[in-house]
Order: sequence, then structure tokens, then C-alpha cells
Amino acid sequence: MALREANTMSDVLDLTCELIARPSVTPDDGHCQAVIARRLLASKFRCEHLHYGDVDNLWAVHGDEGPTLVLLGHTDVVPPGPREAWGSDPFVPEIRDGVLYGRGAADMKGSVAAFVVALERFVAANPDHPGRIALLLTSDEEGDAVDGVRRVAETFRERGERIDWCITGEPSSTTRLGDLLRVGRRGTLSATLTVHGVQGHVAYPEKARNPIHQAMPALSELAARRWDDGYETFPPTSLQISNIHAGTGANNVIPGELQVLFNLRFNPNWRAEQLERECEDVLRRHGLDYQARWHRGGEPFYTPEGPLRAAARSVLAAHAGAAPDESTGGGTSDARFIAPLGAQCIEIGPVNASIHKVDENVSVADLEALPGLYLRLIERMLLA
Repeated sequence: MALREANTMSDVLDLTCELIARPSVTPDDGHCQAVIARRLLASKFRCEHLHYGDVDNLWAVHGDEGPTLVLLGHTDVVPPGPREAWGSDPFVPEIRDGVLYGRGAADMKGSVAAFVVALERFVAANPDHPGRIALLLTSDEEGDAVDGVRRVAETFRERGERIDWCITGEPSSTTRLGDLLRVGRRGTLSATLTVHGVQGHVAYPEKARNPIHQAMPALSELAARRWDDGYETFPPTSLQISNIHAGTGANNVIPGELQVLFNLRFNPNWRAEQLERECEDVLRRHGLDYQARWHRGGEPFYTPEGPLRAAARSVLAAHAGAAPDESTGGGTSDARFIAPLGAQCIEIGPVNASIHKVDENVSVADLEALPGLYLRLIERMLLA
């Protein structure tokens, strides 16, 4: 493990490095959760391993009754890409100029390590604390997100598991730790649209039916539509076409089929099924012979003003010296599966500038500040 400049290793830095050194490309956990479970068992947490398909999930709980605060994270990472493009091996953590490099440093093994350290400190100081404190981890956040928190939430719903508040450790900060508080996320809905035509010679269009020509007016209408004017802090709903494919490779053949991929990022004005109906109404109105395969990636969620949001604002302002921006931007997170259980959800984590990139990194100073931020939030919610 190449750790230049690391004369002394803090608990959170040491654990982060241990996790980075375990290649856990989604959905592989790389035994990260086993490492974490051993530590939490030593702190008297009850640990439950929920294995679905190829996915590992860890549910660790301390306390017996009362309001439940969950720290939510993932141990899987995206592929590193060409290793020769990295300044150092992506799975050998290295510190250079006060910055820790490695795949998962920011997204989100650093936050997971900070969660663990904060939990250990909290229960050591408050062994008989009120309420319950829990950690939920998955190895399926960066992948299909089917057998991870989505599946765990179904299990929780079946057995009546209560979650009041949830803090996700996604890298939410923009330029400095604590400058942004994520209070919601848009929903995501994807479609694979197949439009059927009749193949033929381009010189005899009357003997064919061109699915590209037929689909263009409908696609133009969907792309140009203003779906809404936004919702509180959410931007307007957006539909983006990401791929169009048709043709045989010859320029004198009218294709018999067109495939289109598009995605909607939507705010709480909509539910996924409503958007599906709206889109298919347009397709039918234009007379298309089509099939649409929909994937509901998750509904939007929003945490209004309340105890969790107020506590987070106060803790982050004390750390950063200014109140954080409060945002619902960005993509999605696993909190979208916890919010429907009735939980208030926020996201707080390190700077996100390098996530999913070559030479992913996190400031060592920020990493070492994270456990204190999470600890103060836990104390505010369970001890106040």
C-alpha cells in the first residue's frame, strides 16, 4: 500500500485505505462489508447480511426502540478504466500533496469509513443512547440497483422496519466540504422505444414504410415539450434522447426498424406511470407502430424543512463558516428507495469533482473532518 506523506494514520484514513485496496467493482463487494461488520460487532452492533443474487447488503443496528437514524452508503465502485491512465494504481491508495488517490476515495469509501468511525465514537460515548442508530450498505449502487437498497427496502417494508431519518454519504459538496446539502433528488425514467416500419428500396418509398420519418414528428414533440415549471427547489422535468439507431449500413435501403433510447429526469409533479402514459399518448397520436420498454429507476423524493434538515444546516454551517446551498440537483442516489418508507432523507459527503474519473481522490483534511460532521449530526438527532 503506497501511502506517501502518511506519517501517522487516523482511524478514518486507515479504514478508507483498507477499503480502497479491496477491488469492489459493482456488484462485487470485495469483502468490504465483512471488514466493516467485524468492527461494528466489536461495538455491539447487531449485523445482518442480506445477500440477493450477486449483491451483498449489510444492515447493522445499535439500540432497541425509538426513532431510527440510518447512515446509507455503498461499497461498490465503478470500473477504473485504463490503469495506465492513472497516476498510481487505482486499487493501491496513495497520498500525494495531502490528497488520497484511489477508486472509491470520494464515491464513496471515504464516507463509508467516516460513517463507521462516527458510529464507533457515538456508541462508545453513549452506550445506552435513546433511539436506534443503523448503517445500511450495498454493493449494487453503481450497477443495476435491483438487488441492493431497492430489494432491502422491500424486505424492510414486509417486516415493518421503521426508518425516521436517513443520511446518505454521497459526494455532494461542490468546491469545499459542507458547501452543499442535498435535500432531494429527481426521479429517473428510461425508455427503449422500437418503432416498426417496412424495409424497402429508397427509390420506391411507396412500397416501404420509413420508421425514421414516421418517428421524427413524435420525437420532436416529446423533446420540445415543457413538462412543468419545476417544483419548489427542483428544476423543470427534462426529457433527453440519448441514442437513435436504424439502418442496414447501406444508403439505398429504407430500414424496417428504428430504436430510440431516452430518459426523463422528473420532479415531484409527476409519477413515473403518469409520464409513461403521457409519452405513449404522443406516440399513438402520431400513428406509430411501436413497442416501449420502460425502466423506472426511482421516484423523486424531497425532504421539507424539519429537524433533520435544520440539524444538517447548522452542522455544515459551523464547519464551513457559511450556510450550505440546499439542492435537489444531480442524478439519483439510493435514498430514493428509503424515502418511500417514510424517512426524511438528506445527503452529505465530500467534494464530487473527481468521482468516476481517472485519479479519483479526496482531500485527506476533508476525509478526517467527515467523522466529526456525521457524529455531530447523530448527536443532534438522537440526543437533543
